[in-house]
Amino acid sequence: QVQLVESGGGLVQPGGSLRLSCAASGFTFSNYRMGWFRQAPGKEREFVAAISGTTYGTDYTESVKGRFTISRDNAKNTAYLQMTSLKPEDTAVYYCAAREGMLPYSRSDREFDSWGQGTQVTVST
Repeated sequence: QVQLVESGGGLVQPGGSLRLSCAASGFTFSNYRMGWFRQAPGKEREFVAAISGTTYGTDYTESVKGRFTISRDNAKNTAYLQMTSLKPEDTAVYYCAAREGMLPYSRSDREFDSWGQGTQVTVST
């Protein structure tokens, strides 16, 4: 069955870096657009970044542009989110998600059907 498993979260000081990984199984990974979302305490889940299945086009929310990089390795069925220059406001549970790549592009979490369990990222002194 479809499964997405995030890893790599943790506690980091402001200005630090983390790389999140999302290991996928149970579907043809290259046929799906992968996205990263996050949810901070008391806030709605928000879009962070997405990458297309085979052409590797990317999209980022404005607040992370220049700091975060989304990538994927289709041979390993894994998506990544490299986060640098982390700020306290980046603190959240980060989720990876998948959407069939031939469907219209969307940043909406409601348009992604498969989700991982989330990994906590905490940025603090």
